Amino acid sequence: MLADVDGSVAKAYGVVNAERKVPFRWTFYIGKDGKLLHVDREVKPATAGPDVARKLGELGVAKKGP
Repeated sequence: MLADVDGSVAKAYGVVNAERKVPFRWTFYIGKDGKLLHVDREVKPATAGPDVARKLGELGVAKKGP
């Protein structure tokens, strides 16, 4: 989650542009090294939580334990 008060991050990631002021609902997966691992451009709000967990597993991101 990210607070983007001035919209600069949304512009940098291409989720808004001159024609589209409302951001696309995309999920960006960014590795610990800061590199972009994947962009999900077809986010489904009803299943977003499980979808993120599944994709993190597919990307080899380790689970945090209790």
